[in-house]
Amino acid sequence: MLCAIIWSMESLSTYLMAEATEYEFKSALDTVKPKSWLKTVSAFANGIGGSIYFGVDDDTAKVIGIKDTKSVITKISEIIKERIEPSVSFALEPLAVDGVDVLRLNVPSGMSTPYYYVGDGNRIAYYRLGNQSVPANSHILMELTLKGQNQSFDALDSRLRPADYSFTLFDATYLRRTGHRIDKTKDYISFGLIKNDSLTNAGALFADESPIYNSRIVCTRWNGLGKTSLFEALNDANYQGNIITIFGNALDFVRNNSHKRWHKTRRGGHVDYYDYPEVAVFEAVVNAIVHRSYLIKGSEIHIDMYDDRLEIVSPGDTVDGKRIQDLKIENVPSVRRNPILCEIMQRLKYMEGRGSGLTKIVKAYPADVVPQFESTPQVFITRLKNLNYGKPLEVPEEDVPENVTINGADVTINGTINGTIKLNATEKRILELLAVNGDLSREELAGLVGKDLRTVQRGLNRLRDNGLIIRDGSKKTGSWVVKK
Repeated sequence: MLCAIIWSMESLSTYLMAEATEYEFKSALDTVKPKSWLKTVSAFANGIGGSIYFGVDDDTAKVIGIKDTKSVITKISEIIKERIEPSVSFALEPLAVDGVDVLRLNVPSGMSTPYYYVGDGNRIAYYRLGNQSVPANSHILMELTLKGQNQSFDALDSRLRPADYSFTLFDATYLRRTGHRIDKTKDYISFGLIKNDSLTNAGALFADESPIYNSRIVCTRWNGLGKTSLFEALNDANYQGNIITIFGNALDFVRNNSHKRWHKTRRGGHVDYYDYPEVAVFEAVVNAIVHRSYLIKGSEIHIDMYDDRLEIVSPGDTVDGKRIQDLKIENVPSVRRNPILCEIMQRLKYMEGRGSGLTKIVKAYPADVVPQFESTPQVFITRLKNLNYGKPLEVPEEDVPENVTINGADVTINGTINGTIKLNATEKRILELLAVNGDLSREELAGLVGKDLRTVQRGLNRLRDNGLIIRDGSKKTGSWVVKK
């Protein structure tokens, strides 16, 4: 006996509005050409899951209803078991909507990917693109295959001998940023750089002379607001090598091709207004490197600087297939395409483990300037606005209040604070960074300032002791607040 859950059209519409691309309507069950809905079953199983509602018009979303629900359930079950390989989990749920029957076919995300539609002489894996189910291209099919094997690109055997490669930069960076030396007999294995006496792809990416060509970053400072001839570009550079090197090179390129406005203050100091918040650039480049797809042949990260904006284009879409532009950034889950790369960059204090990178990018900007994120099946794009675009290099005297604004945060920064406390360059830089993002850890500050942990801690202590910053919350979970 079937027991239908009673819903109203209003409650159904409210639910579906929240689900966006995770559902599809079918006015009736098509048994003659079942591919019309089976490809969506394949796509949901290969992605984050979803539901098909039978008895709802495809175009108008108007509830039509279906007849003989029990027979329809039996037929759907038979067709899925016959046409989807491997076997996929699903659930059929009758709904009573405004007095008529609607049938919900729920397909959860599968673990044995890829799931194929088999029929008409074809065997095709589908994935979800917005509100459509489309055939998986080669790199998405490879990612689905790795997912089904509980594998990732960075964990795969590169078939390279560790003895043929050195890790001098990795070892030195680990010592500098953590204060600990690498134990080469254990740490390379435990970090996932070496497996079964062979370098993993992660190991190859961190080797001094990385042989993985797809790690390349292409940087261009274009002349104007769009791409012109490369011969007319103001500057360009291609960086190939291990991840640590190309990460630093990319940050240097952005820094060297940016400007800053400045103003001499009444007390003899000066205030700098940077094109792009350093925290935002730092997090955006890290995100591009660790979350990109390395499976797309010939792919590379592109950093394009225009007069009014900076764009970072990273190969591959979001890991779960959701369009980033449809999501609230603060609610984006932490899903790792390359878990070993993420873990190592976390150990090196270049990123956190809680998926806060995009949120930090947003927080680094003033409230009225929102960074843009866009994803397609091929790329993930981060767009950062140039805060100085269209503004004079020197800020007029009357435009600067006693408490100046740095990237949206009020803070007084001169050579002297209130005419009494003299800050050195490191302390001023720490204060600037905390004015932008009070959640920065000591390790992150050390990386951004370019100093060791002891120097940063001394700077924090002095700023705190002089009342320029206060700690809001605990040592582990709190944040720094810059006093006005």
